[in-house]
Amino acid sequence: MATAAQQIDSMATAPTAGELVARARAMIPVLKSRAKQCTRERNVPAETIAEMQEAGFFRILQPRRWGGYEMHPNVFFDVQKALAEGCMSTGWMYGVVGCHPYEMALFHDQAQEEVWGADPAMLVSSTYQPVGKVTHVEGGFRLSGRWGFSTGSTHCGWVLLGAFCPPKDDGTPAEMRTFLLPRSDYAIDEDAWHVFGLQGTGSHDIIVDDVFVPDYRTHRSIDGFLCQNPGQEVNTGPLYRLPWAQVFTRSVSTAAFGGAQAAINAGLAIMQDRVSTNTGKASKADPILHAALARAIAEKGEMETTLRLTFEDLMGYAERGEAIPMEKRAFYTYQSATVVRRLAGLIDDVVQLLGGRAIYTSSEIIQPWLDLHAGRAHVANDPNNRTGDAIGTMLGADPLNPFL
Repeated sequence: MATAAQQIDSMATAPTAGELVARARAMIPVLKSRAKQCTRERNVPAETIAEMQEAGFFRILQPRRWGGYEMHPNVFFDVQKALAEGCMSTGWMYGVVGCHPYEMALFHDQAQEEVWGADPAMLVSSTYQPVGKVTHVEGGFRLSGRWGFSTGSTHCGWVLLGAFCPPKDDGTPAEMRTFLLPRSDYAIDEDAWHVFGLQGTGSHDIIVDDVFVPDYRTHRSIDGFLCQNPGQEVNTGPLYRLPWAQVFTRSVSTAAFGGAQAAINAGLAIMQDRVSTNTGKASKADPILHAALARAIAEKGEMETTLRLTFEDLMGYAERGEAIPMEKRAFYTYQSATVVRRLAGLIDDVVQLLGGRAIYTSSEIIQPWLDLHAGRAHVANDPNNRTGDAIGTMLGADPLNPFL
């Protein structure tokens, strides 16, 4: 059980939202300086993780009773955007690993104790692909399988793994659950993550060979969907009344804002002194390039405002103790799903107008451009997976996708 001292220390030392965002923005230059190392090593450097820990970034969504700050999600996402402006791989990793304290707060208190009891700074990775083999046994489950895309896994002592539980003999239907395992129960394949963008996220494979997972170390997707989680009995603040999926989906779209800003910054810098050796035209006088940059800046700002306002709305319902209308949940996840693809397209328009200066890997626009396109691959960033629910719930239909 969390100690009173941990909670008191958390409240006494918690920085303000402004201080946290300022700390993240102050890291942008050092993250830029480490970006090539991050990409080359296919992992966020250990010193970056240590600095983020010291800055308190991983505590933003963590319960106060475990030394966290239990802050508004928009604080978390503002920090993520700033980190991603320095290095989108780092921002992506932070978004994924940094949102897990939220899901951990929804687990049974015994699971929270096992993860944070001895070390409130313990980090948890994940991969929610439902690819595991599950067998029902007394007191829990046996779990085996191989999962890809476990971002930041080498920096974490626990992992969250998705799998479908088969029907029980008593007629209980199959259900999706997340299984929580300690580092001793799984292996990490660090040679599986070879990709063209977001290389530095360290999204390695996780391998599990027939291990026991007690029932209390699982989280049912339906509980997250209904906002009726066992952890809410002890983490009673309004923050933890939100649907878990609303938090997670933004965690894999928000880094794109920082990546797009880095690309915009690079495009403006190239434009300042680029003159075509073939046509003699200066880019800073190119109205088509001006239009592409202006459109990218404007639409990026519009999307950021939209996602900020959606969380203001969601938190308003949580603070009032009211259920969030399903059509809002469905449409908000759809809006999040459009972000990465839209931003990638806007930066495409800029890159193609910068000529040969933008094709060298040394160009500062190339890595964020590649990262944006890699980020499109995440299932939560495919708006086609969300249109049926976005429109269907408006017409009164039950959602097809419970991950809302």
